[in-house]
Amino acid sequence: MTTFEAITAKIHAGRRVTPDEALFLFESNDLLAIGELAALINERKNGRNVYFNVNRHINPTNICVNRCAFCAFSRTAGEDGAYTLALDEICRRAREAEGEGATEVHIVGGLHPDLSFEFYEEALRSIRSTAPGLHIKAFTAVEIEYFSRISSLSIEQVFDRLISAGLGSMPGGGAEILGETVRQKICPEKISGAHWLEIIRLAHLAGLKTNATMLYGHVETAADRVEHMEMLRTLQDETVGFQAFIPLAFQSENSDLKLDIKGTSGLDDLKTLAIARIFLDNFDHIKAYWIMLGEKIAQVSLAFGVNDLDGTVVEEKIGHDAGAKSPQSLTTEGIIRLIRNAGKIPVERNTLYHPIRTY
Repeated sequence: MTTFEAITAKIHAGRRVTPDEALFLFESNDLLAIGELAALINERKNGRNVYFNVNRHINPTNICVNRCAFCAFSRTAGEDGAYTLALDEICRRAREAEGEGATEVHIVGGLHPDLSFEFYEEALRSIRSTAPGLHIKAFTAVEIEYFSRISSLSIEQVFDRLISAGLGSMPGGGAEILGETVRQKICPEKISGAHWLEIIRLAHLAGLKTNATMLYGHVETAADRVEHMEMLRTLQDETVGFQAFIPLAFQSENSDLKLDIKGTSGLDDLKTLAIARIFLDNFDHIKAYWIMLGEKIAQVSLAFGVNDLDGTVVEEKIGHDAGAKSPQSLTTEGIIRLIRNAGKIPVERNTLYHPIRTY
């Protein structure tokens, strides 16, 4: 029989928590005890350090052949609000980011029906040429699969060409919930969860580090969340290619995925982050994405096993189109203040978690 005491003893002994035990924690109302266990694990891994980076998001287009029910970002060509950035505008934003001290540009967008694979290669080459100090973190597994289809190249060939053009790592989006029952309800247009995992496995084998996300707070159950994390943990055992796990709180306000969904609560956010820290023992970093959580919950999460606050971001669109109430960017000073006021040590990092400066 699973008990809190048995889980606590296992964690203190440094042993792996099972999926049934993770589900038991989701069903528990003792949030502070769960947070204490997560904080213990995090302190073993990261001490009091909390990481952030100076980055900028660029979304080249919101025109997408997929119209997933939960997504408030995507548009159809010709629809009000639809846009596609020209290459020179993408480069201008990258140069601007580098000039403001960014070390990373984060690029994801819609699956545009008329843009060629070569457009994305040229975008990477142009950024690398005009802003050589930036690390390019770009494209979800869903985008990679789409590039493969429109170019008639294998996934491995797509990675080879993108890496040659300047791709440095991947952000880990498009995972949503990997279990097929939920996936068919919220994004049946997207690649399957198994296909997402296989593309990420190939990315790791190609030498790319990635993150992994989980969109929660819609139609999924706690068991679906645990299954999702178990799939990620299993792949990480094989490849050791994941850097951070990023639970993304569903923003219900502007979504077409109605079904009487109210989104997440602060308690659910903190519990999910803490259990992720407990369960994903082979991940070094758990990230609180302040864009979707809000600054205050993100700050509190630093006592619940979280050790990364993402970055300054600048001009985030996907979460805000869905209804996020947070600002679209934070200053370096603002992030440092959030971390310090939580009693932690701010550490600016690059994309690959090499420290740049400890404050």
